[in-house]
Amino acid sequence: MKLTTRKPLGKTDLSVPPVVYGTSYLGNLYKALAYDQKLELIRKWFACTEKPVVIDTAGKYGAGLALEVIGKGLADLGVDPEEVIISNKLGWYRIPLKGKEPTFEPGAWMDLGNDCVQRFGYEGILRCFEQGNGLLGGGYGAELVSVHDPDEYLLAASDPADRDRRLMEVLESYRALFDLKRDRKVKAVGIGSKDWTIIRELYEHVHFDWVMLANSFTLFSHPKEILEFMDRLDADGVGIINSAIFHGGYLTGGEKFDYQEVDLSTKKGKFLLVWREMFHRTCADFGVDPGDACIHFSLSHPAVSAIALNTSRPGQMIRNVEILQREIPPAFWQALSEKALIDQEYPYLKG
Repeated sequence: MKLTTRKPLGKTDLSVPPVVYGTSYLGNLYKALAYDQKLELIRKWFACTEKPVVIDTAGKYGAGLALEVIGKGLADLGVDPEEVIISNKLGWYRIPLKGKEPTFEPGAWMDLGNDCVQRFGYEGILRCFEQGNGLLGGGYGAELVSVHDPDEYLLAASDPADRDRRLMEVLESYRALFDLKRDRKVKAVGIGSKDWTIIRELYEHVHFDWVMLANSFTLFSHPKEILEFMDRLDADGVGIINSAIFHGGYLTGGEKFDYQEVDLSTKKGKFLLVWREMFHRTCADFGVDPGDACIHFSLSHPAVSAIALNTSRPGQMIRNVEILQREIPPAFWQALSEKALIDQEYPYLKG
């Protein structure tokens, strides 16, 4: 059983399957998998999806370790470069590890032999692009490129003047990426952000080929404003990839919401817990797995070309294929709507 359907990625000449595969676990996110385990994950991409398979990676993932594993794994499996489309999020550059632990995101990455630093601006992004392709081993290269989490970079500004400077660096980064596209070194330029309003702000300056939403359009959160922006992107021919659809795993039972601990003593924390309990109870009433519901909802807007899923378990990839080939009864969505667990005005899941 494989994912065989594909949708155009906006006005690019690329088409994508319903699932784009995340690769942070290949960079030792939270745990260090053995190479054989990582190779099995790569093998399962091709067992579950018709070629070309699309994968999403970044220089930040393990300070370039994920890129190295991808290049070596694809080569070891004899994958032709035409059988894979690699998306690389740029803005982090590998440097030697000087201390015992890397300096970026302490506690998140295990057993790394390198560190990495943020590099934006025209030359900085070009260096990240060149290093990324080098880490892939020379036989493979990124065809989709973007700036990695520009929202976090702008949020770190110390004052308005510093934010203006950072914004110019982001825009210069995109000038470099579109020069790569002009020179036919990449096929499409996009953006990924946890704060969708930053995508909207930058879209006034940069006409992206595609965008990756994160923690933004989900079963839990789909405000009218983001639906209007998605409609605008769709009308402009901009492809949309939807990611982080479980809010860091919280919707399916995890302890963290958007990667932050949930404080049950706060109004927000109490609301999140009550919402999830009602959601899981409704899922049980209809025999629907909460993760299945999240996946189907996150693909329901017609502007979404694909969702990005990231797992360290090969068996979960097979289950995801089964989920996408199974329908969820309209009565389930109606029940969620009646309980105000999804917006009652959301138009795309009505029976």
